[in-house]
Amino acid sequence: MESVDSVPLTSRQAEAEAVAAGDAGREMPGVYRPRYELVAEQILELISELDLHPGDRMPTEKDLAVRLGTSRTVVREAVKILSATGRVSAQKGRGLYVADSESMLGARQWGGFFVPTNLDHIFMLFEFRRIQETQASMLAAKRASPSELRVIEAAVQTCRHGYTSGDNAQFDQGDDAFHLGVAAASHNFFLVSAVREARMLQRQASVIGLRGIGGRADAAVEEHDAIYRAIRDGESEAAAQATSVHLDSTLEDYRREIQRRVFG
Repeated sequence: MESVDSVPLTSRQAEAEAVAAGDAGREMPGVYRPRYELVAEQILELISELDLHPGDRMPTEKDLAVRLGTSRTVVREAVKILSATGRVSAQKGRGLYVADSESMLGARQWGGFFVPTNLDHIFMLFEFRRIQETQASMLAAKRASPSELRVIEAAVQTCRHGYTSGDNAQFDQGDDAFHLGVAAASHNFFLVSAVREARMLQRQASVIGLRGIGGRADAAVEEHDAIYRAIRDGESEAAAQATSVHLDSTLEDYRREIQRRVFG
């Protein structure tokens, strides 16, 4: 992993240095969060407080460390997160800039306040997805055309092939196509837009290494198939139930991954 100025650095090193400097993350009830995640949030707050806009130059790493009362090591790790999720542009030899809002994942609707390292935000995002996608699947079971059913079925098979071949990129491609295909079959463009935006936000968590499918991709494939079959058969309640099971299972995988990262 590379830092902004190309000095090799790992998150574990950053955390170790933060602890050594008395700069560890705050304890919350039942949850420990690394300091660099908290600093990433503080940088976003600072951008707002300074009224910085896309393209504006930000304070240097050194200035951020002083302002936030932390080390440059921790600031660098925080900047990595913000760069990976499209919030900050780190330009070699030029410094840090607020990213162009058009390039930010999920910026059009909720990117301004969603923080992918905030566990509460991830849980709320899944609550939101559950509401959207259960309704979308119910409508799809009533409205899907034969061509839309073929798109959904093809997405299921793409996921299945990606899983069996160990091709994560293909699995992710099929996963996106499946959820957006179900939304499209609802014939409600508001739901299509909402599902697309929510998945873009969820992708931010994947970019920084927090993934929900993990070792249960096989189960996800079968859950997709159950949703497809219910939609194909016109069973709206069964489609909604299968969607709820799928999203609840995926959220539980996120919970396990979070627990693994926090407690080892």
